[in-house]
Amino acid sequence: MSRFAIVEKEYGKAGVKMLYVSQKGEKYTIKELEVETSLTLDSEKDYKNGDNRDIIATDSQKNTVYILAKQFGVECIEEFGLRLANHFINKYPWVVRARVNITQHPWARHIDNKGSEHNHAFVSTPTSTRIAQVILHRGGVPQVSAGIRGLTVIKTTQSAFVDFVRDEYRSLPDMEDRIFSTIVTADWSYNTPSGFDFCATYSAVKNTILDVFAGPADKGIYSPSVQQTQFLTQKKILLGNPQIEDVKISMPNRHYFPIDFTKFPIPGITGAGAGQVLLPVDKPSGMITSKLARSQIISKL
Repeated sequence: MSRFAIVEKEYGKAGVKMLYVSQKGEKYTIKELEVETSLTLDSEKDYKNGDNRDIIATDSQKNTVYILAKQFGVECIEEFGLRLANHFINKYPWVVRARVNITQHPWARHIDNKGSEHNHAFVSTPTSTRIAQVILHRGGVPQVSAGIRGLTVIKTTQSAFVDFVRDEYRSLPDMEDRIFSTIVTADWSYNTPSGFDFCATYSAVKNTILDVFAGPADKGIYSPSVQQTQFLTQKKILLGNPQIEDVKISMPNRHYFPIDFTKFPIPGITGAGAGQVLLPVDKPSGMITSKLARSQIISKL
């Protein structure tokens, strides 16, 4: 009996970059992707015996990404991930698990000086990055998840943090009105791999995050803590999107500390009407993370 066991194994191709361009009439559409494929085989002979006869080369996996994009196009990255995972499972009987990760880099259509959308010119808009993952086990149902990275937001009022633990370690005062800034990382899992629009769902989730953070344009919305804003966002996402099973959100505090101008006897820099000058401090930062699942909502509503 062997003293050792291979408990995890997969291999694939990372960093497969691609710009997909399509044309309908005079209007072009682009999607810039970075794809990672990873396969698990039903034997260990490649590891233990150096037998490569079942290995689908990582270069072949890269070529598959390009070929399937050319054959079938790219609409939503989740659908493209499902197509890739199903291809690997269906074509190679000895592949027992296929995992596909996709990152979509953001481009927005250029708006000309007349307010019209340009047919073929685009502007990089790195407000956030969209990701998706598909995992398919042979004989199983695809597991599809998606997410947002790098959504940086800030609001200058209607945020507070008060009545937290008072003890000998506390130095932070109660803040009735503070700047609230964070970089949102969100991940959600789908409870079904089909029957709805992945792209529309992504837009709905992103809009919900922004709506709950900012509130109405004229009045805003009060936030007593990052924790509650996070929970209200997750709850609204699940209530509005029955195809989503759970939502995990991480929100670090991006701090802006006031600079003390009281030591400068210069007219106009303090008092009524004076603006604020604050110092951005990115580290150390608080980190608030939670995951809300549908079973939790049912039991708590």
